Amino acid sequence: MRAMHELLKQNQDIWDLFTRKEEYSPKKLEDEHGRFLFDGKNLVNTSDPEVSRYLINQGLQVEFPENKKFAVCLTHDVDDVYPPLSHSLLSSVHCMKNLDLRAFAAQFLWKLKGKEYSPYLNLSKIMELEASYGAKSSFYFIATEADPIRFRYDIEDIKSHLEEISDRGWEVGLHGGYYSYNNLEALKKEKKRLETVLGKAVQGFRNHYLRFKTPDSWEILADAGFSYDTTFGYHDCAGFRNGMCHPFKPYNLNTGKEIDILEIPLVVMDVALFAESKSFGEAWERTKKLIDTTASLNGIITLLWHNFVFGCNFRDDWVKLYEKVLQYCSEKGAWMTSGEEIYRWWGDGA
Repeated sequence: MRAMHELLKQNQDIWDLFTRKEEYSPKKLEDEHGRFLFDGKNLVNTSDPEVSRYLINQGLQVEFPENKKFAVCLTHDVDDVYPPLSHSLLSSVHCMKNLDLRAFAAQFLWKLKGKEYSPYLNLSKIMELEASYGAKSSFYFIATEADPIRFRYDIEDIKSHLEEISDRGWEVGLHGGYYSYNNLEALKKEKKRLETVLGKAVQGFRNHYLRFKTPDSWEILADAGFSYDTTFGYHDCAGFRNGMCHPFKPYNLNTGKEIDILEIPLVVMDVALFAESKSFGEAWERTKKLIDTTASLNGIITLLWHNFVFGCNFRDDWVKLYEKVLQYCSEKGAWMTSGEEIYRWWGDGA
């Protein structure tokens, strides 16, 4: 990784983009969640992994298992395991419009049967879908008690689901709390709580609401003992935040040192993708372009599809797009796997 940094330093514009120098500036405004506020200039080249392209042109060689040409990091943020009332109402309206009485009943009857029948405890369903394409993924769970909107869930209550995920070879990671992203002790506490329930160490991390501060978040996560992070991406659109479609070790411009954590940058989040797309077709074309670009550079594209999407009827199109992506990437011969597997493969070799 140090060799990569030295190579990038030879081109000042590339180096500034890679390190996100602009995000160090106190003049930049933050949004209501304390995230860097990207303006139109920032978002012009979100489709171009300019830094990765530079590295490839300078001789970077990337290999994947079984001679795969590129990889897809599949991830799910588990924000909810029980539908909030607003979701149930939206799903019900959708079901009634489509005269789907069975699905309509399922949105409410689970409460009578018990929490285990919640449509958002759909983790097995997601794994079955991915397994049908020879893929695996990462699930990031909340282990904090504080949230700005509502109580989410107690991680201890879904211990059996975490064990199933781990036993099947998928990954359980931490979805850091909204108020914890800049608090080392809070993150250590959440990590320990999740590891206690899971019964083994947790490697991966993504923060709730994608709250992130460059470079401080990387330093805190490294100190908390995480092997990799995959928060670093856009919260309001799809694309390459620092021009990278490959994992990388971040560099702290304040200290002049590499940070000891691997970043697997986030490229496509379902919420942001559909917010910027006017139709299913537009969302697919946007995603396909990002996949094709990544594949052309032997890169890794990270996708985030929230688990609730697979259990609420008013997001049917989002599920269809995820399935379309799995099929397309499978046909292109991609290695589709979890963040943990990518971390193990990538290591310090690139």
